[in-house]
Amino acid sequence: MTPLSSSAPSRPAMDGTGRQTTRGNRARRQEFGLRLSDSMKEHGPICVGIDPHRRNLRDWGYQVSAEGAELFAMRMLQAVVGRCAAVKFMMPMFERYGSKGIAALERALYAARQLGLITIVDCMRGGLSTTLSSIADAYLKPNGPLYADAITLIPYYGFHSLNGLIEDALNEGHGVFIASLTSNPEAIDLQTSLRQQGEYKGETVAYGIARAAQDYNDGFQGMGSVGLVVGATIGHQMNLNGMSTASFTGPILSPGYGWQGANSKDLEMVFAGTHGNVLVTVARAIAAYGPDIPSLQKKITEYRDDIQTAFDDMEKRIAGGQTPAQIAQDMKEG
Repeated sequence: MTPLSSSAPSRPAMDGTGRQTTRGNRARRQEFGLRLSDSMKEHGPICVGIDPHRRNLRDWGYQVSAEGAELFAMRMLQAVVGRCAAVKFMMPMFERYGSKGIAALERALYAARQLGLITIVDCMRGGLSTTLSSIADAYLKPNGPLYADAITLIPYYGFHSLNGLIEDALNEGHGVFIASLTSNPEAIDLQTSLRQQGEYKGETVAYGIARAAQDYNDGFQGMGSVGLVVGATIGHQMNLNGMSTASFTGPILSPGYGWQGANSKDLEMVFAGTHGNVLVTVARAIAAYGPDIPSLQKKITEYRDDIQTAFDDMEKRIAGGQTPAQIAQDMKEG
């Protein structure tokens, strides 16, 4: 598979602190990637998803309403503190209640910040420059109503349509996760299609997205702040897209573990050779054990330990001389 590291001159190095560099005349801070990396080392490579799905609300005895979604979110926040690297809010599950749902998410994000949690809003946004400027104002500026540490983006207006928003995020010390290889089965046809023109002609759509994201991370020390979304469920399809996650230095947000069926072997198959930058999201599989907080906490710890064990096993295999391709093949056959 094609490595993502660039042979072109890298961006200017930072000042030695790992926190700032320049692109053009604009200062760029690298705080998100470093903060997330530190949190993953301390709390493990797990991101707890806060998804107030109507089924979860009913199972918990809450109303299927903005008030129920807020109660759910606050209860989950009580359970996760000190047990995960980050939390991810599923924006559409709040949006469905209109302005009251948005207000509920605002309060939940504020509460998460007060608890010292790294926050990701899974808003799946995309568009052109004027649209994205408004999105940056809402999510990535200190006075924004939905202020978060990072958001998810959809690149299918063209990756470079995201450049302005990415720069805004980096200038504020925040991050983004860009959909590259998602966990839904039908996405593979689009994401592994070959590009017919442009900078990455002949490469897959997924490769071009990952390569463009890596360009933002090149030249930085430690984990970058421009990440990818790569589903844990894609399995052997990873080989179809022409890229290797092992050479990507930004964070990788990986949904699909647990409820959608991915397990430890899938993590090793998809992410063989990565270096501590994969953040695995678990949401409904944890929420199923609520609303009892001790039960939620126990399940978070179990999932965190299982995920960490998978990555530790992968690192042992690499240290023992196996290549990422060999590990992936072993997991597929096993």
